[in-house]
Amino acid sequence: MKKDLGPLPAICPMPVLMVSAYDDDGTANTMSAAWWTISQMDKMVLMIDEDHKTTQNILRTRAFTVSLADRKNLAPADYVGIVSGNKVPDKFARSGLHAVKSGRVNAPVVEDFPITMECELAEVVRTETMFAIVGRIVNVLADEEVVGEDGKIDIGKTELLVFDQFTWNYNVVGGKVSKVGQAGKELKRS
Repeated sequence: MKKDLGPLPAICPMPVLMVSAYDDDGTANTMSAAWWTISQMDKMVLMIDEDHKTTQNILRTRAFTVSLADRKNLAPADYVGIVSGNKVPDKFARSGLHAVKSGRVNAPVVEDFPITMECELAEVVRTETMFAIVGRIVNVLADEEVVGEDGKIDIGKTELLVFDQFTWNYNVVGGKVSKVGQAGKELKRS
C-alpha cells in the first residue's frame, strides 16, 4: 500500500549543477542548482530565482557554464550553494575552486569539476509561477580521466553528486545496470 506524502518535488535524484558566470568586474561567480532539465539535444533549462547574483550575471553577459559536481569537490559545491553571492562577493575564492575563461562563451570554466557545458543564453522564460534561463549548449568539456576509450563520457568514472530531494542529502552516481533498450527487449518480443 502506498502512503500519502502530500505535494513534494518527487523527481529524484537530480545531478548537482554548478552554474557559473562573470560578475560586472569580471570576477567568476558560481552557485549550485538542483532544479533544471534538458530540452532538445542542445538546450538546458535552469529553474533558478531571478534575484540570484549568478542569474543577474547571466542576464548581463548572456553566457554561462554548467559543471557537474563530483564527490571530491563536495565541500566547495555545497558551500557555493548555501552562501549567496549577493551577500558574500568573494564566495568563489573562499570555496577554493579555480576558474579559467571559457574558449567558447564569455563565462568561467570551473577547472575542479569533471564535466562542463559551455552555454549561451538562448531565452528567458517568465510566467506567473516560474522563472527559467534557457541555455544553448555550444560545447562540452570533460576531464580526460572520465572519457572512455570510445571518446564518450564514462559516468562510472565520475562519482557525480546527485541531490536527493526526499532527504536533502547528497549521493553519488553508481554503476551501470543495463544498456538502454536491452532490459526490455524480451518483453518487446512477447
